[in-house]
Amino acid sequence: MAWLRPCWPRCAALRWRPGGAAWAPQPGKAPGAAPRGPRLPRGGRGLRTASAGLGEVPLTSERYQVRRLPFSQLGPRDVAFFQRLLPGRALTEPAALEPCNVDWLRSVRGCSKLLLKPQTTAEVSQVLRYCSERNLAVNPQGGNTGLVGGSVPVFDEIILSTVLMNRIISFDTVSGILVCQAGCVLERLNEYLEQQGFIMPLDLGAKGSCHIGGNVATNAGGLRLLRYGSLRGTVLGLEVVLADGTVLDCLASLRKDNTGYDLKQLFIGSEGTLGVITAVSILCPQKPKAVNLAFLGCQNFSQVLETFTTCRAMLGEILSAYEFMDEKCMELVEKHLKLSCPVRDSHFYVLIETSGSSSTHDEEKLNSFLEQAMTSGLVTDGTVATDDKKIRVLWSLRERITEALTHDGCVYKYDISLPVGKLYDLVTDMRARLGQSAKNVVGYGHLGDGNLHLNITAESYSHSLLDAIEPFVYEWTAKYNGSISAEHGLGFKKKQFIQYSKPSEAIFLMQRFKAMLDPKGILNPYKTLPSSS
Repeated sequence: MAWLRPCWPRCAALRWRPGGAAWAPQPGKAPGAAPRGPRLPRGGRGLRTASAGLGEVPLTSERYQVRRLPFSQLGPRDVAFFQRLLPGRALTEPAALEPCNVDWLRSVRGCSKLLLKPQTTAEVSQVLRYCSERNLAVNPQGGNTGLVGGSVPVFDEIILSTVLMNRIISFDTVSGILVCQAGCVLERLNEYLEQQGFIMPLDLGAKGSCHIGGNVATNAGGLRLLRYGSLRGTVLGLEVVLADGTVLDCLASLRKDNTGYDLKQLFIGSEGTLGVITAVSILCPQKPKAVNLAFLGCQNFSQVLETFTTCRAMLGEILSAYEFMDEKCMELVEKHLKLSCPVRDSHFYVLIETSGSSSTHDEEKLNSFLEQAMTSGLVTDGTVATDDKKIRVLWSLRERITEALTHDGCVYKYDISLPVGKLYDLVTDMRARLGQSAKNVVGYGHLGDGNLHLNITAESYSHSLLDAIEPFVYEWTAKYNGSISAEHGLGFKKKQFIQYSKPSEAIFLMQRFKAMLDPKGILNPYKTLPSSS
């Protein structure tokens, strides 16, 4: 049975094919089989670096005119100490340092001369104690998949990588609580849990590369937030090493613990500026027994919104994801990645995932919703997949948009939270503002969470284009009581704009927390918070 096909011509009579994986027109009106979707590359869904033929990335300090803070310079004695502490894991070779000095978007670059790869919390503690005594700045780094320049040095900070801290410590199959080191790759954790009948509560396009410690440090949102909530709810405990080497063991495996302040919340979303996360305790949901994915076409954003309202009401507890993307996104995915979109002639596309415990029950609910969406004119075309491989192919159309954008030129990325009804207005206004000065202005994101990913591409980096975008994008967002960072964090690129989302009193209190926990400012300097006067 064909699974991906133009499932219905507009205004065609429809029926659900029982036990199948696609909508189909009534007999006698079949449009013919469509080509099968593309196969994903092996090795998971890690972000692919857009490096070929792009030349050297300018130093962040020079492009953005940053002044180096008065940290000590790394010397031969320092290198010798670290090489004794971490035999074979304190690297100074340019080939080892180069990929860690540049973000995967190739938009920022530091010049660190030392890469450290500890394996234990005790080693991280000794590293930070020494760096604190010597006043050496440190850049914690996980999978280096961040999008705001928070994961690479600005100057010569020592890179502290968690790549070898990849051990699963324990998993309780009764409670569903996983305890693991911070360097575990998200996709590997999910594969391990699936064997136990569970999944991670977090899913990202970068799952094949990102580390759980980095996910927590940036409070990553992702594709499952609509169903399972944010990491602020699912993370039960953390082990963190503070700037002076003190190990803070709050690695609780309890769903209820109401004793004193919830200190772990300070470090979730702190982007490595308050401490280095070395281990995580996280609550994991059971693996759904039935998963369906619908990929639908809508003609305008009002229909996208109404489709969401309808599916939330009709699908209820089985709705696990609701993503949207505009036609420009699909054009770039098809052009640069050679993926095939199964739905044609739509201005917007919607991806709806259901997950539950009964395939019959879920298919009945999905069938009813799709009938309603089609007969009411909200949806003009679509396809449905139930097989895991085919689901992954459909998901790739959404997950690989970021990758496609990197092939379109220099990318200016904005991760915005807005009232859902205003979500796409920002894209429309930005297109009108930039006109021909931008190559493409696209919008996509997690509509169920009110999270827009606004992306603007140009042939090359331009200060004048950046000035046209910023601070307009932040002023627009603040006007509608939105947030300038929904899930990517502030990092290096957005720290000076935090005032558009937080009052001065809140920013001052954050700076006081930073000064208390990291008085010398050695942890991930130049990131997250604006420079205090």
